[in-house]
Amino acid sequence: MMKLGYQTNTWGGVVGHPAGVTSVKDSYYLANGSTEEALEDIKAAGYEGFELFDGNLMQYKGKEEEFKRLIEKHSLDFIGVYTGGNFIFPDILEDELEKIEEVAALASALGAEHLVVGGGAVRAKGILERDYRDLGEALNKVSHIAEKYGLIASYHPHLGTCVQSPEQLDKLMPLTVINLCPDTAHIEAGGGDPVEVMRKYIDRIKYVHLKDYQKGEFLPLGEGHQDFEDMIKVLEDAHYDGWITIELDSYQDPKVGAEISRKYLSKNETLTSI
Repeated sequence: MMKLGYQTNTWGGVVGHPAGVTSVKDSYYLANGSTEEALEDIKAAGYEGFELFDGNLMQYKGKEEEFKRLIEKHSLDFIGVYTGGNFIFPDILEDELEKIEEVAALASALGAEHLVVGGGAVRAKGILERDYRDLGEALNKVSHIAEKYGLIASYHPHLGTCVQSPEQLDKLMPLTVINLCPDTAHIEAGGGDPVEVMRKYIDRIKYVHLKDYQKGEFLPLGEGHQDFEDMIKVLEDAHYDGWITIELDSYQDPKVGAEISRKYLSKNETLTSI
């Protein structure tokens, strides 16, 4: 039976930690809202777990017991943490990996299962072929960090990086050992077919992000045109029994957005394995 989680980034939207502009070691993703409010709403909407941005996780460094009490209060599982980096610039890679190791250590100590990373910078003058090799090698190092802390590392293709199209993903995957976390909306927005990508890389999928998509907009499940039934069938055929996390970068009322997706899954008889 697959397990269903939700990302807290809808509460406050996706921003970055301002210190990261001048110090790579502080370059965190951040949802600019209340994690406590997010977890309360996620639980009320019927989810079993949650994923955090690295910046929101690091807000609990030194306050680990507070975090543990919070997840116990809402009876939720801490699925994992999302982080990222440029990964193609040798001069800053050491600091990027130091940041990721600090995040992985805290996530592991607080009971997470997954370390999800996005990134791969696009140069001002365009992507170089060697960028894929350098990205692949950096992601191998991320995988080793994750293993050190008992986490499962996965790469998340993302718009605005050098891996947003299916052709770019196909360049990267043979160059790295990291798992793939397909984000179905980002894959479609990048010109790919999420079902085909999942089928092609199913042996390397240990974690999944779902969100709907239509006309350039990320949406709650059921409000776009993504074929979730076929996606779930691919996972079922592979006997996938891991986490599926719903993600939505922003929504006017985050709790309502979470409820819409949960109700869609509950009412669709072919998606009852989630």
